Amino acid sequence: MSEPHIHFTISFTEPQAHYVEIEMDITNFTAPPLDVAMPVWTPGSYLIREYERHVELVEAFGGTDRIHCAKISKNTWRIENPRQHTKIRYRVYGFETSVRTNMINVDRAFISPAATFMYIKNRIDLSCTVQVVLPKKWTHISTGLPKASKGEHTFYAEDFDILYDAPLEIGSQDIWHFEAAGVQHEFAMVGGGNYDKQQLTSDITKIVEEETVIWGENPNTNYVFITHNYQTGGGGLEHLNSTVLGASRNAYQTPSAYKNFLGLVAHEYFHLWNVKRLRPKELGPFNYDEENYTTGLWIMEGFTSYYDNLIIRRCGFFSVQEYLDMLVNDFNQVYNRPGHRIQSAALASFDAWIKHYRPDENSANTSISYYNKGAMLAVALDLHILTETQGTKRLDNVLRAAYQTFYKKENRGFEEKEFQTLAETVTGVDLSKIFYAAHSIQELDYNTYFNRVGYELIDLNRGRQELTLGIKIANQDGRIFIKHVERSSSAWDAGLNVEDELIAINGNRLDVGGKELEFILQHGQIDEIVDVLVSRDGLVRTIHAPLRRSIKQQWSIREKLDATGAEKELGNLWLSI
Repeated sequence: MSEPHIHFTISFTEPQAHYVEIEMDITNFTAPPLDVAMPVWTPGSYLIREYERHVELVEAFGGTDRIHCAKISKNTWRIENPRQHTKIRYRVYGFETSVRTNMINVDRAFISPAATFMYIKNRIDLSCTVQVVLPKKWTHISTGLPKASKGEHTFYAEDFDILYDAPLEIGSQDIWHFEAAGVQHEFAMVGGGNYDKQQLTSDITKIVEEETVIWGENPNTNYVFITHNYQTGGGGLEHLNSTVLGASRNAYQTPSAYKNFLGLVAHEYFHLWNVKRLRPKELGPFNYDEENYTTGLWIMEGFTSYYDNLIIRRCGFFSVQEYLDMLVNDFNQVYNRPGHRIQSAALASFDAWIKHYRPDENSANTSISYYNKGAMLAVALDLHILTETQGTKRLDNVLRAAYQTFYKKENRGFEEKEFQTLAETVTGVDLSKIFYAAHSIQELDYNTYFNRVGYELIDLNRGRQELTLGIKIANQDGRIFIKHVERSSSAWDAGLNVEDELIAINGNRLDVGGKELEFILQHGQIDEIVDVLVSRDGLVRTIHAPLRRSIKQQWSIREKLDATGAEKELGNLWLSI
């Protein structure tokens, strides 16, 4: 019996109202029931997004006959008696600005496949075709999907994992093409901007080729960059042979903003190896109905966050100091969150589904980012390998070997322990202390790694006597409200709360600029008790809080004055000097 075949047709009769219409034609599936489902999340973005909430008017037909179709779970519809040829029609609303959700308007449509296309339950393996009916004045379709052999504006996906990893930009985007590392690349710019095509092409070519050197090959024949330009924007999401980026349309001529954009390009392109192919076993094949937990995001996102800026340095876009300032930002981000004493990098990875994408006023007290902490662990690994092997090996060698072993040879995801074993085998270096640190809240002494390459990590705030209550405030309509209370701070212990309105301190009414509070902090004494008058849910009370020394850290990476010649040589190798 022939395998079922699925053909999607998407059209836009009301783009101004932010709708896309989908027809799902299924042939050769007659064994009842036919259950079709919408994914609840999209690969690369670890949050249950409940895409099915935007689905409307699901109907099923056999020829011209309507077939009974009923919703049986939050994201699943059942056709009890499918026909040889069953057609399912539905509409999807899309009006959210992000790299992972549908955005449809009168000018264009960005289609996130996981938010758009249903699949037959338990048949992710089926191939499908997607045909796009272009509205008038829309001229281009940008996607990593290959064109199907038949049909205008029709594309082919070998299976639904590939379909869900290939977004579509449909409209009149500015498109140009270039070759890098033997791969054809398409750049699709949406929303205008002051970008320089020639400069972007030249700079991104360098990034692509530098990353290809690390991994030893480029696994694609074509790759698509889709960039959404906004008044202010950012962010990105990786895909198998494409990426979606967010940028500020008029910031391309600002040197710092342009370099940050190149860093974003480097990050998402690095993912075509690290995540999309080399991956923990939990990250594919996927279950699209629920969370797919892994403790390994500190490797996948953390290593990528380490390499993105390092690639920019290797390409010559960052000076040494610019690179070191970008790297030390990871340390400042982690060490100024009390959550680093609560959550390890591995636990942050595992908890991504419930914490990373859902920050609240207490998040800094309870969690860290596996991006930042993973980058810190990555630099420790890189420097430890570099120094132990006298510059003959580094983390690059580990990644290439892991890619060759787990993806190319064995075509599977890895267990973290076997990734560590492979790393130690390839380098001949004991890496257990660093891998253990990924699962611990005990911090490494990072200077044991930086010092050996002629650099040191120093806290510029050490010894300062700056006072604080441990709160962050915001001005709302001329009133001052607490927006964050730091764990174990004066405010935390005294009982000041988020959303308390600050009225006065030591009998002095606070102005909207908070100058009285600033004066008290500048002229007060350690352990001095101050009287803070607040309004909490309309009730006024006085809270007595002691002034304490600020524990805010400001880290910097600098050359070690007494570095030996050998240490400097290794440092030069690390930083491509």
